Amino acid sequence: MEMRGMMGGFYKLSEWIMRLSVTNVLWLLFSIPFWFIIISVLNLPIPEDIIIVDGDINSVIKAGWWLLGNMLLLPLILAPFTFFPATSAMFSVARKWVTGDVDVPLFKTFFQSYKSNFKQAMLGGILYSLLILILVVDYIFFIEHFPVVGYLFIFLMFLTVVSMFHYFSLLSHFHMKTLQLLKNALILTIGRPIRSLLIVFGIVAVFLILRQFPVLFLFFSGSIVAVYTFYHFNLVVQKMIIQREAIEAKEGQDGQATDDGKQSQA
Repeated sequence: MEMRGMMGGFYKLSEWIMRLSVTNVLWLLFSIPFWFIIISVLNLPIPEDIIIVDGDINSVIKAGWWLLGNMLLLPLILAPFTFFPATSAMFSVARKWVTGDVDVPLFKTFFQSYKSNFKQAMLGGILYSLLILILVVDYIFFIEHFPVVGYLFIFLMFLTVVSMFHYFSLLSHFHMKTLQLLKNALILTIGRPIRSLLIVFGIVAVFLILRQFPVLFLFFSGSIVAVYTFYHFNLVVQKMIIQREAIEAKEGQDGQATDDGKQSQA
């Protein structure tokens, strides 16, 4: 029997707290090597000789190389084998919720998605990690010789990160080859700029809010981002389906009109 009123509201809220927290904990556990390295590198002491000084391009370059060698390289190596498969599984659970299957078994769905999408998540992670690594190296190089071009690589890194979220949504929703997923993720990022910006702003807002409450960050950061991101992705997909159906209906009407014209002439 479904509870109504205030008690029903509290019951539904507690259910969603349980769903989000369990999924988030699974995500963290399955990517724990990645997060262990992230926490470790964040606690590294920063040498005084690489502290950025205003207007000193050399300090920026030194900081960039130190950041790449000490804070980015190892996480980028681990990410394809830990972070990407776990995040893909989390997005698969979020997809079920957004599309209406809110009572989906969490553990079973997460484990099955982790196993079935592991290869594509890993391959996508390798490509994204390589791309980010290349963009960071290019930025450090060009900021010294051609600063304007260096800022272009910051923009390209931004596009890469946004397309990565679309990649997770696509992987959880469609059966495609890895390169096709990557291509469509980039198309969505560029072709739907407003929606992509909404995703970015929402993710930043979630992290800024949860940052004030470390305990909540541990239990809700990833799962809320996954639900929010896939929700916007699903809106885009549904709109595209409606547009395609309208085009097909119009083509069908035009074809029927042509056939009727031929019959009348005969």
